[in-house]
Amino acid sequence: MVPETRYTRVDGAHVAYQVSGSGPPDLVYMGLYGSHQDLQWEEPRYAHFLRRLQSLGRLVTFDRRGTGLSDRGGAPTLEERARDIEAVLDAVGVERAALFAAGGAGQQAMLFAATRPHRCTALVLFASAARILEVDGYPIGYPPELLEQLVEASDQVYGTGVAVTMFGRSLLDDERFTQWASRYERAIASRSEARAMLQLHFESDVRPLLATISVPTLVMYRRGSEQPIGRWSEYLAEHIPGAQLVVLDGEDQWPFAGDADALVNEIERFLPDVAPVDHTVRALTTVLFTDIVDSTAQATATGDRRWRTLLETHDDVVRTEITRHGGRAVKQTGDGFLATFDGPARAVQCALAIRDALLAVSLRTRAGLHTGEIELRGDDVSGIAVHIAARVAALAAAGEVLTTTTVRDLVVGSGIRFDDRGEHELKGLPDPVRVLSASSATL
Repeated sequence: MVPETRYTRVDGAHVAYQVSGSGPPDLVYMGLYGSHQDLQWEEPRYAHFLRRLQSLGRLVTFDRRGTGLSDRGGAPTLEERARDIEAVLDAVGVERAALFAAGGAGQQAMLFAATRPHRCTALVLFASAARILEVDGYPIGYPPELLEQLVEASDQVYGTGVAVTMFGRSLLDDERFTQWASRYERAIASRSEARAMLQLHFESDVRPLLATISVPTLVMYRRGSEQPIGRWSEYLAEHIPGAQLVVLDGEDQWPFAGDADALVNEIERFLPDVAPVDHTVRALTTVLFTDIVDSTAQATATGDRRWRTLLETHDDVVRTEITRHGGRAVKQTGDGFLATFDGPARAVQCALAIRDALLAVSLRTRAGLHTGEIELRGDDVSGIAVHIAARVAALAAAGEVLTTTTVRDLVVGSGIRFDDRGEHELKGLPDPVRVLSASSATL
């Protein structure tokens, strides 16, 4: 029987999901580039694959925002898609689950595992990559010019079953399957939506967070896959602490194509070996420091009574914006605040909102942000990420919101614009850090 399709809301959008089987364990599966909760059951191979996953425990599947039966329109960022996972877990009533992600879904799963390790028992990645395009220090990516070619091609062939040639090559001669795959493509997204998602996937880069993934991780690919898949998978296994790498026979990048049973068997062997890990001490977080610029001079020019009123306004505005953007105000730091966020885009948007709101009452502020691993010490936080964010904030001029490249790489598609401010030596760090000035793309 096909499970009932249900809906939950996140950020005002509806996300469609299904639950089947019984746990523990709880397992969340996310397909390559999108899904359709109804049509996935119409293909016998796909249905068999899902039923095998059900045999492992309670299975949760969902259509990421922008695809399938979930609300459409645009290409949600990795951060927004990570929130989709959390919203579905909350709707199902699952506190912690193993994540199984294929292809492009791997990036959002890695972000979720790094930023919310307390919600993730294990991570399984199949035919995934931290980054798709080649860049300095990452020669195993595709040439950047390939992105433009693929985006242009998607406008011509998406929805015609082209995915079979890329992800299900063993099924190229199966006309019935190709017809289903064509319909499945069209149901997942329109051509313009597919184009936007493809561009977002190619431009995203989660390499900076790999070393912070602390949950047990299994990386798999099929040895006959297109050549970069193997190198990308090996890169993940080398850079995620303790990750296991398994190479399967076959050539398909769809996990349900080819020998799906062999793939599920590996997951079945892996999950019982997963030992509980205490994630209450460390987590990947975006750290924000705010500060009032030249507070002494502003206080002198304003007068004590007026200054006290402005400081009260400042504190109210900062706390309100931090809460509104889903952050946590850790503590006040002189004339500013230290706050943490599980989403880098919301952290940057919060900093911009604070700056603009306080400028309206003639308070000039600055901010600095960095995404990295922090240590939790009761209600306080510490660690190198905190020090980097503080030192980046110290570089900012009045009205500036400065970030590191790590923040920029994780917010692709968010509408935030970044301008290069060059490399800077930061006390205590062996290498220079490139700093960027953030602003709204509408400016």
